[in-house]
Amino acid sequence: MSKITILDGGMGRELHRIGAPFRQPEWSALALYEGPNWVVQAHTNFIEAGAEVITTNSYAIVPFHIGEEMFAARGQELAALAGRLARQAADAAPGRNVRVAGSLPPLFGSYRADLFDAPNAPRIIDPLIAGMAEHVDFWLGETLSSIAEAHAVREGLDRAGETARPLWISYTLAESLEPQLRSGESVAGAVKAAVDLGAQAVLFNCCMAETIGPALAITADVAGADFARGGYANRFVSAHADNVGANESLSAFRDDLTPADYAHVVAAWVDGGATLLGGCCGMAPEHIAALAESIR
Repeated sequence: MSKITILDGGMGRELHRIGAPFRQPEWSALALYEGPNWVVQAHTNFIEAGAEVITTNSYAIVPFHIGEEMFAARGQELAALAGRLARQAADAAPGRNVRVAGSLPPLFGSYRADLFDAPNAPRIIDPLIAGMAEHVDFWLGETLSSIAEAHAVREGLDRAGETARPLWISYTLAESLEPQLRSGESVAGAVKAAVDLGAQAVLFNCCMAETIGPALAITADVAGADFARGGYANRFVSAHADNVGANESLSAFRDDLTPADYAHVVAAWVDGGATLLGGCCGMAPEHIAALAESIR
């Protein structure tokens, strides 16, 4: 069996759970400038649960969440802080080689392929890359709703000269019978695009757990059985599409994805060759601990 890597869980809801500064629309970014020690604690909670990769708390450092004025004034600074806090937590793990993934999120709103603005993408993604570059082990373009968003990630990294550090691409899937991106593009096309862009792994995240297994099978068909792949589902009751108001309410969670339930679902992904396993929104340290234990 190829080595399985355990990822972390949902940072935003973990910050909320432990009492960190948290409100809409800033989401997880608020803790960076009102309580950075909480960010370290949240990372540490996932590491102690068994995570071998933690993701920078940079998902909400975009104008969509923190506003144009704050982003223009402090976007790169906050990205650097997110990278530094993740590195601090990773380096403090005794006897552990915990890696830091630099999160490059949707630039214009989660799940909103229709809002993607390619000409405007560099002014948002470039400061994120510049801020985090000193602190991360690899890059993670995550919750991408379209192939165009994946191209924006690769182009930003190329502009920054970030051609050597590994890139993982993680798409989010529509809640549909046939696996597809939220843009309506095919999973097969998205996987091929990620491979062509030099991604070393393809994942699927922030979508229903039931949609990920079929997408992973398609990934193996397109990229090969030995290509690194995996997923980290959310725990939302139903589709959770952002709108121009940005996260106006907290979505409810499913009752049927307890840590044990989720570990059972993910076991089927492992049977299909997945090696990168974690959780997204609503997946707490207990979910990550259940994954780690099931692998052991």
